[in-house]
Amino acid sequence: QVQLVESGGGLVQAGGSLRLSCAASGRTFRLYGMGWFRQAPGKEREFVAAISWSGGSTGSTYYADSVKGRFTISRDNGVNTVYLQMNTLKPEDTAVYYCAATKRAVGGDSPNEYDYWGQGTQVTVSS
Repeated sequence: QVQLVESGGGLVQAGGSLRLSCAASGRTFRLYGMGWFRQAPGKEREFVAAISWSGGSTGSTYYADSVKGRFTISRDNGVNTVYLQMNTLKPEDTAVYYCAATKRAVGGDSPNEYDYWGQGTQVTVSS
């Protein structure tokens, strides 16, 4: 069982940056693939980024085309935390951002591939 708690959301102007954090419980955090999703009002939950269980230089990262080059996912297995650095934010990035964990080595872009979810953190980008 893994419990996930996101933090770091807030209100930012377009072009600004935010860093989201997701703290995970459990001693086996390093074995889970991790991902970030987001959901805007009236829209389906969409994939943002994923990182494989190993993380770091030997891990693999994946991004949605809409955030590629602007967002960076990373993880620190020593403190059981995954991060999402978001730069050059746009109003269309406004959404509730969710952290998710999968028992697979790495998750894909479907929410169905993930086993555990956080409660979400609101990100609002003003124009």
